[in-house]
Amino acid sequence: MEPEMEDKTLELMNFSIMDSQPADRSPKITVIKPTFICPQVSNGPLTGSRKRPSEGNYEKEKDVCIQLFDQWSEADQVEFVEHLISHMCHYQHGHINSYLKPMLQRDFITALPAQGLDHIAENILSFLDARSLCSAELVCKEWQRVISEGMLWKKLIERMVRTDPLWKGLSERHQWEKYLFKNRTTEVPPNSYYRSLYPKIIQDIETIEANWRCGRHNLQRIQCRSENSKGVYCLQYDDEKIISGLRDNSIKIWDKQTLECLKILTGHTGSVLCLQYDERVIVTGSSDSTVRVWDVNSGEVLNTLIHHNEAVLHLRFCNGLMVTCSKDRSIAVWDMASPTDISLRRVLVGHRAAVNVVDFDDKYIVSASGDRTIKVWSTSTCEFVRTLNGHKRGIACLQYRDRLVVSGSSDNTIRLWDIECGACLRVLEGHEELVRCIRFDNKRIVSGAYDGKIKVWDLQAALDPRAPASTLCLRTLVEHSGRVFRLQFDEFQIISSSHDDTILIWDFLNVSTNGQTEGRSPSRTYTYISR
Repeated sequence: MEPEMEDKTLELMNFSIMDSQPADRSPKITVIKPTFICPQVSNGPLTGSRKRPSEGNYEKEKDVCIQLFDQWSEADQVEFVEHLISHMCHYQHGHINSYLKPMLQRDFITALPAQGLDHIAENILSFLDARSLCSAELVCKEWQRVISEGMLWKKLIERMVRTDPLWKGLSERHQWEKYLFKNRTTEVPPNSYYRSLYPKIIQDIETIEANWRCGRHNLQRIQCRSENSKGVYCLQYDDEKIISGLRDNSIKIWDKQTLECLKILTGHTGSVLCLQYDERVIVTGSSDSTVRVWDVNSGEVLNTLIHHNEAVLHLRFCNGLMVTCSKDRSIAVWDMASPTDISLRRVLVGHRAAVNVVDFDDKYIVSASGDRTIKVWSTSTCEFVRTLNGHKRGIACLQYRDRLVVSGSSDNTIRLWDIECGACLRVLEGHEELVRCIRFDNKRIVSGAYDGKIKVWDLQAALDPRAPASTLCLRTLVEHSGRVFRLQFDEFQIISSSHDDTILIWDFLNVSTNGQTEGRSPSRTYTYISR
C-alpha cells in the first residue's frame, strides 16, 4: 500500500475523531486513539459508539475511506485492517469479533454437494457414531439428504460388523448380512431400512448382555453314549459342527444344528485328551502317547507323530507351528510344512512334573505344569524367558493372549498374569474343586471345574484393582452332573463337555422367557442320542 494513501486514510479518520471532541475539552485529552466508555457488547452489526456532530460528515469521510480501500490490493487491505485494529480498544475488538464470527462459519456439508463433491460430504459424515448421526440428520434438510442418499446408516452398520465380532455374529444369525457390503448398483433397501435396523440391533445386543449377566439361556444337550468308559475330554466347534474327543478313544463329529453324530474317527488306542482343527486337518493327542493328524473332511489319518513317552495332554498349532506337551514333563515344538510333513524343531525341558497345557503366539510359548509353575519361552529361539510363580498347587489349564495369561489350578483358584513382567494381577476365588478349563475374550472369563460348575467372570472388572472381589463372578451355571473337562465360548453361547458323557450348548441368544426362572435353563427339549 502506498504510504501517502495510508496516511491520507488515517488522517481522515483522525480528523473525524478529533472533530468529535467537545469544544471546552483540553487539547491534551484529544488523542488519535480515543478511550471509550464500553457499553454492553451486542451480537448485532458493528456500530460506532461516539457522538458525531454531523452524520453527513461521517458518511462522506467513510465513503472516501472505502474508495481508497477498494483501490488497494488484497494484501494491502489486510495490512491496513491489521493496522486499524491495533488502534482500537478491547471493547471495539469484541464488536468486530461478534461481527466476523458468523461470516467465518461455513456449512461445508451443504457447500460441498453444491460444488459436485457429494462424496466428500458423505465421507466426512460416515465417521460419525450413531448418536452424532442422529443429530446430524436434524441440522437441516440438506444434511438429511446427504445422509440418506449416502446410505450412511448402512455404512455405520457395516463398520460395526467389520470391527465387532458380536455385530458380525448377529448379522449372520439374523440374516441381515445379505443386505450389507453391496454397492449402489445392487438392489438394496433404502437408507430408512438401515435407520430402523440400527436400534433393533442395539436392543438385541442389550438383551444378550442381560442374558449373560442374569444367566438366562436355552440349553441343548448331546448324550454321547460312550460304549465303554464315559467322558468327553475335549471339544472345538464352529457354526456347522462340534468335534469332540472322548475317553473311549474315539473322535466324534456332531452336526451343530441337528445335534446328530455325523462321523466317528477311530485309531487311537487311548483316550483322546486334546484336539484342534482348522479348515484342512484335525490334530489329536492321546493317552497312547501319539499325535494323529486327520483329514477334516474325509476323516482319513494323514500322519502319526510318535515322540512323547507318556500321554499327550495338550496341543496347539497355528501358522505352520505346533506345540505339544506331555505327562513326560516335556514340550515339543514342531514345524508343520504340510499335514504329512511335520518335523520336530526343539524339545523344551524345565518343568518338574507333567506339562498339562500350552499356548503360544509369535512372541511367546507359555506352558503350565503340575509343578505349580507357568513357564514362558521365546517362540522364535525356544529359549527360556521367565517363570510365573503363585499357584499353591498344580496348574491344569491356561490361555494366553497379548500380555494376559489366565490360569486355573487344583488350588481351586484362577490367576491373571502380566506375561511381560510376571506379575499376578488378580486371584479369582469361587470354585470348590480343581479348575480344569478356562477361556477368555475381551469381556469375560469362563471357567469350568471338577465341582461340575461353570462360572462367568467379568474380565474388565478383574483387571481393575479397585473392583471388589464380590463383584467379579457374574453367574454360576450348574447343569453338568460330573466334572467339567473342556469348554469353548463366543458372544452367544458356551459349549462344554464333562465326565458325565454329555456336551451342553448354553445359548444366550435364542432364549425363551416363557415361565423361565432367572438363572435357570428352560425345559430341556433338545436331547439327542448319537446314532
